[in-house]
Amino acid sequence: MSAGELDELVELYQKVATHLSVIRSRGPDPVLVDSLAGTVTRARSVVVGTRDPSWHVVGRYFAVTFPAAVYARRMWFLATCGASLAVAVALGLWVVHTPAAYSGLLPPAEVQQLCRTDFAHYYSENPASSFAAQVWTNNAWVAASAIAFGALLGLPTLAVLLFNSVNLGIVGGYMASCGESSQFFTLILPHGMLELTVVFIAGGVGLRLGWSIIDPGPRRRVEAAAAEGRAAVVISLGLAVALAVSGLIEAFVTPSSLPVGVRIGVGVFALVMFVGYIRVYGSHAVAMGESGDLDKELSADLAPTA
Repeated sequence: MSAGELDELVELYQKVATHLSVIRSRGPDPVLVDSLAGTVTRARSVVVGTRDPSWHVVGRYFAVTFPAAVYARRMWFLATCGASLAVAVALGLWVVHTPAAYSGLLPPAEVQQLCRTDFAHYYSENPASSFAAQVWTNNAWVAASAIAFGALLGLPTLAVLLFNSVNLGIVGGYMASCGESSQFFTLILPHGMLELTVVFIAGGVGLRLGWSIIDPGPRRRVEAAAAEGRAAVVISLGLAVALAVSGLIEAFVTPSSLPVGVRIGVGVFALVMFVGYIRVYGSHAVAMGESGDLDKELSADLAPTA
């Protein structure tokens, strides 16, 4: 085709796609809809080319789409991480240094049981394989909830993050008060560094989704929410993989007899690899114009032109 013919094809494709959208919404005629849909499909294959093979799509997801979506929202993650850890540390210090808090939150017998047996026993009471599946399911649910609740203006997301920080801070405070802070960090750090990072990312994504509804910026509110919602789905799938890794560490490394330095080193390695992956691949993808949303040729179909 000549350049003029290509321009005409693109223009006609946009018009027919718009007509198809209007007909579907106002008065669907099955015969006409099928005819126009077939025409649009054939035209799209010429305009945008054939779709990538499935394995290429998967590779592109992990090399471009997922890291770009996370990196583009890094400031929300950093703010969520800082605020959550600040709350946890403040509550831990409150329990340690405030007798009323120490004695009022849990009965003394439960505190002693937590320090002596319950905290450590939690990581070894079940077979490692089933424990890994249990941990992954629980953490994936927490992360998914933090993201999905963003659709409710982010308020439930704040509650999920607050509950997580309160639990971490209070347990850490009691363990420190019992003189078991070393055991606490030994059992938390191997898997917790990656696990908490994922939860903070999920929280940041949920809060950004909620904020896009409150303040959509130059986009229409529905467009902003839709774009953030699609990015949230993209991110949640990748975070599920990261949580599977942290779950395996929690089940097989955290309660193991390996030296403390080795166990914590495994956690540090997992965190550095994940953060480095997001930093390197994400920054490159964002610099190339990626945002973690749908491919441009698919996103264009969401905004018909007259």
